[in-house]
Amino acid sequence: MNKFVSALCSLGFIAAASAQSSDIDAQHNQVKQQFAMLNLSVNAISEAPLDGLLQVFTNKGLFFTSKDGQYFIEGNIYDLTNKVLVNDEQMRPYIQQQVAANKSGTIEYKAKKEKYVINVFTDPSCGYCRKLHNEMKDYNDAGITVRYMAFPRGGLTSETYLQMQHIWCTKDSRGAMNAAKDGKNVKPAMCNNPVKTQYELGQSFGINGTPAIILPSGRLIPGYQPAKALLAQLQAE
Repeated sequence: MNKFVSALCSLGFIAAASAQSSDIDAQHNQVKQQFAMLNLSVNAISEAPLDGLLQVFTNKGLFFTSKDGQYFIEGNIYDLTNKVLVNDEQMRPYIQQQVAANKSGTIEYKAKKEKYVINVFTDPSCGYCRKLHNEMKDYNDAGITVRYMAFPRGGLTSETYLQMQHIWCTKDSRGAMNAAKDGKNVKPAMCNNPVKTQYELGQSFGINGTPAIILPSGRLIPGYQPAKALLAQLQAE
């Protein structure tokens, strides 16, 4: 009898869990439909740290919404008790995961005595990107390996997008990057390349300018940082 009762309880638990999962799927599908009306493609949905809200990772960054998808929240949310930016805290694990999954397509400038690895979304036509590149020795001497990811600021119809494809497709991609950062022409070369994927990845992190630096923790730093200042931030992580 006890075994029979236990079996019934187990079946009831499974049925309840299945119904709950079905409700969540329906809820998420509704959110996806609502976001599609805003031309936002949903990559992932999870419970937000705020009661009654969902956090939605999209092709244009992180947003929050009511669970029925009716109310859309764009902007920063601060946790005043813990003194943290909620958007940043929730994005870090997502960014870490996505960067790790796309590391094979980067152009790397490796430090001989590597202590830290950063990923930098870059554009050869960007002034501060060139400044960062000109100081590559300083970063490497500080033990910081730099991995470049593509982010043509003008979008996928720009000349820079085409140039970045040439850079990534050239056998000596580092040499081509060096030339482009110096304002020199890069010899045309085409292949299957990650430039479009990396650009869209950057957009999904909420990036809209370069350079954009990703620390090992997944923290995003918009803009240029000199090696000394960047090293201090890495050490404080």
